[in-house]
Amino acid sequence: MRRLRTLLCAAASTALAAAGLTALLPSPAAGAESSTAALSNRWYAAAPYLMPLDNDPPSATAIMDASGLKAFQLAFILAPNGGGCSPTWDGTAPVSSDTAVGSVISAIRAKGGDVSVSIGGYGGTKLGQACPDAASTAAAYQQAIDKYGLKAIDFDLEEPEYENAAAISREIGAAKILQQRNPGLYVSVTTAGTADGTGWFGKQMLNEAKAQGFTPNNFSIMPFDGGFSGAGAQTAALTAFNAVLRSTFGWSEATAYAHEGFSGMNGRSDTGEFFTQADFQTVLDYATSHGMDRFTFWSLNRDRQCSPPDNSGRTSGTCSSVPQSAWDFAKFSVKFAGATPPTNPPTEPPTDPGSGTCPANAWSASAVYVKGDRVTQNGHAWEAKWWTTGEKPGTTGEWGAWQDDGPC
Repeated sequence: MRRLRTLLCAAASTALAAAGLTALLPSPAAGAESSTAALSNRWYAAAPYLMPLDNDPPSATAIMDASGLKAFQLAFILAPNGGGCSPTWDGTAPVSSDTAVGSVISAIRAKGGDVSVSIGGYGGTKLGQACPDAASTAAAYQQAIDKYGLKAIDFDLEEPEYENAAAISREIGAAKILQQRNPGLYVSVTTAGTADGTGWFGKQMLNEAKAQGFTPNNFSIMPFDGGFSGAGAQTAALTAFNAVLRSTFGWSEATAYAHEGFSGMNGRSDTGEFFTQADFQTVLDYATSHGMDRFTFWSLNRDRQCSPPDNSGRTSGTCSSVPQSAWDFAKFSVKFAGATPPTNPPTEPPTDPGSGTCPANAWSASAVYVKGDRVTQNGHAWEAKWWTTGEKPGTTGEWGAWQDDGPC
């Protein structure tokens, strides 16, 4: 699953614990960000994804005020781009020295909310690929748990990592160690969705979990970017995935649903599928009526209307490409958690009010720009991250040459 990151932006088992390898993990720390009471698991199960450092991150506290949301799934923890077995945000910002994400977490907790952290995603190098074994992989993730006082964590196992059996073995082994090391930790495992539930690599991941004796709170599939047409195709995939869980683990239908989750994509997907508010309502009804454990989506960065309002010709990391009010999709997560969204939400403030003054020069397709050059495009200020020409701001996402400095 692309998750708008490219468009826009040896096996561990019970023997690890028996051999004392979990002792290699640091003891949980009581940092400033960890002093918070845990929410109910239902909130962690409902937490939508939010990129706190990329894709024009919205104000988490404004979303809370407008929608009633209390939990956020912060994405993504990866291995360093330059190599190594230590946790970073998006491969570039070390967890050990982070203050930016920590301040977001503190603001959320100050309003009575909390966060889960997602590890993996599409793109970048995953810690399961970079670390030598399950114990060291778990130790890297434990650093994030300790740093932020986490009560929940998500293993987002996607391409290309989930095609690497050794890496998946390390990730599953690490998840089991963390589950044992941190009693009560809510653990979700998210992977690709297909018409028959999940693909060959997803089934191999489930077999690895069974072999290691690991059972998370849920296994979630992402039924999008695979030829899905609305909610009917998604609920059919969830039904098929339930059968996969039953056959793999020997569970009853009810037990399988109690360990099953849905992770959708709001609006236009990477491959041009469309999932509207009505589709989300249908899947929400399916999830609640079948006793499913999780209902989430990618992403809150996209939970706002594009300009023009129905910009159906592109997929964006910062808007949904369907007509909507801000945070329409977040309200489905609130409902899944068992709460009632506000009926008259406050108006969404600008993500970044800026100075109100745009750079003097409008972007030009024929101009050459170097690092630090600033231009105006579509009412936003943009700053060049490196030499570029012909690349239109706002069309290439987080991996492009332009940094969005916000409205002006």
